[in-house]
Amino acid sequence: MTNSSCRLLPRFTAVALSAIFSSLFLAGSQPAHAQADSSPAKLSVHWEELTASDFREGIRRSQGTCLLPFGILEKHGPHLPLGTDLLDVRHAALHAAEQEYAVVFPEYYFGQIAEARHEPGTIAYSRSLQLALLQETTDEMARNGCKKVVIVNGHGGNDSLLPYFAQTQLDKPHDYVVYVFDERTPQHGGPAKKDNIDMHAGESETSKMLVSRPDLVRLDRADKESGADQARQKLPNGLYTGIWWYARFPFHYSGEGATATKELGEYQMNWWIDSLVKAIRAVKADDASLKLQNEFYGKSTHPLDTQP
Repeated sequence: MTNSSCRLLPRFTAVALSAIFSSLFLAGSQPAHAQADSSPAKLSVHWEELTASDFREGIRRSQGTCLLPFGILEKHGPHLPLGTDLLDVRHAALHAAEQEYAVVFPEYYFGQIAEARHEPGTIAYSRSLQLALLQETTDEMARNGCKKVVIVNGHGGNDSLLPYFAQTQLDKPHDYVVYVFDERTPQHGGPAKKDNIDMHAGESETSKMLVSRPDLVRLDRADKESGADQARQKLPNGLYTGIWWYARFPFHYSGEGATATKELGEYQMNWWIDSLVKAIRAVKADDASLKLQNEFYGKSTHPLDTQP
């Protein structure tokens, strides 16, 4: 080795060591990233966010269980957004599906809201379109592998529509089952309530919105209109008319939204999510309903052959 080579050795060694340490540093910083790349990505619960191949995996992972959160577009007092029911039900459904995987259908608000047609922003579809569109939607969901469709109701005006729709599934054979989940607010427990009416845009709904979308709540406007029962009909219990809601709450506001608290909203929303998680698990475990439907369909074509 020449003297010049000896003089270059420290410099060469320093460069070499620097390169080695750099490569070791980079290698040390890589594992987390590399591991993230090699491990399967978290699968979204949003139908619309999945690629075609991820959707196939979502159906497999969910065991064919899909959620259809059902909201509406209507006035919610003077202080809540028109989409309150849609926003709340999707908040509950998406959080529940994160805990017990299910594929969640995109925004759906094509329900019964004839009683609010006099208020701005209300979208009220005909009864024939409501039923036809819902049938087409669940049929299409099933065609894509959703053999267990859970309609998660977020709107009180659908309380009669959805059980009726589920019942009409017996009209003709389907290779899937429609379930209706219609529990939104606990009857007991949680922070004490102050609102004795609390039927629409009152303490409960306003409190839940303080959790799901607090940026859209205008509490300072909550007392600008009356949510009191106007009691403009004098009919006995058990006698129903379609105008009953307007007779009682013509401003499409029932209760006192100003009494809402985030604490009540958290309690009620967590209860809703937990209840839905339990329902999803029960649906996944249900291996009787489809068999019984098929048995019923078969017997209904030959009723005279049915034996007691």
